[in-house]
Amino acid sequence: MADTNSENEVVAFLGPITSYTHQAALSRFPESQYKIVPQTTIADVFDAVQSGSVTQGVVPFENSSNGSVIFTLDLFADLQDWNPDIIVCGEIYLPIHHCLLGHVSKEDDAQSETTQSASKAKPLHDIKHITKLYSHHQAWGQCNNFLTTYFKGIERIDVSSTSKASELVSQDTTGTSAAISSRMAGDLYGLGLLGENIEDMDGNSTRFFIIRRRDNKSTNNTPISDAVAETDAEHARYKTLISFTVSHGEPGALAGCLAVFQKFKLNLTSINSRPSDEATWHYIFFVETMGRKRPDGQGAVNNALKQLNGVAQSSRWLGSWENALKA
Repeated sequence: MADTNSENEVVAFLGPITSYTHQAALSRFPESQYKIVPQTTIADVFDAVQSGSVTQGVVPFENSSNGSVIFTLDLFADLQDWNPDIIVCGEIYLPIHHCLLGHVSKEDDAQSETTQSASKAKPLHDIKHITKLYSHHQAWGQCNNFLTTYFKGIERIDVSSTSKASELVSQDTTGTSAAISSRMAGDLYGLGLLGENIEDMDGNSTRFFIIRRRDNKSTNNTPISDAVAETDAEHARYKTLISFTVSHGEPGALAGCLAVFQKFKLNLTSINSRPSDEATWHYIFFVETMGRKRPDGQGAVNNALKQLNGVAQSSRWLGSWENALKA
């Protein structure tokens, strides 16, 4: 729940307004209590938090059907040391329902809308005039079946967010483009609903991270104190993100790092990798584990971090936060 003493807090999100990140931000940071400001790119959100111009930021991290957002992972990798103070302090899950948005002719709009199949989305209007599609790159994979069926060979143009796609289509005077975006964005930009719920998988959702500076103990997030005893239930209540690198020439180096978490009975819930700047085909690894880093320096996660420092080439704690699915 948002804190009532939060009028001075400014929260950045990946915009423009009506983006899915905007919707996620509003679910945690109501405008009656927070000033929320859109940013053009995910990097801009990180920059705003790092500089201290905002207190927190909301960024997409992974989708249930299309995997991790690599732009966010790369910013956590921070190979240029631009965001050394940023950590994760919370998470938000948002159901994602994509729409096909565009211009509907008056003649077509006067016709009765085509009903959707129970098993597969179908266009609600004629789409023969569509020659190009705009969306965020993550949306293509989430709507692959629909796109393969109805838009094979049609040009796809990546933009910074799904709401930006709607904005661009609204400005297209030819009426030959369409966007994969949210219904909210379509309403804002006055676009016609050409297709609804076109995502491939039921339950499609995206997880967003709330980020802050290490030295900013925001009142919005429940403090992680030492008062709660470390039990299995307490472990399930929290999550932790850690990054590390290994010596790629040493056999078993990665396995040795992962064994640290097993030793301390920590359940790893995800593993990702991104190219590092050490050499070609060298990587930085990200692991997410249940449990939390305790302020008193004790506990399984703290002990694992200490031992990981001696096994990995480098390692970094990127935050601990309450598990939104257990809260």
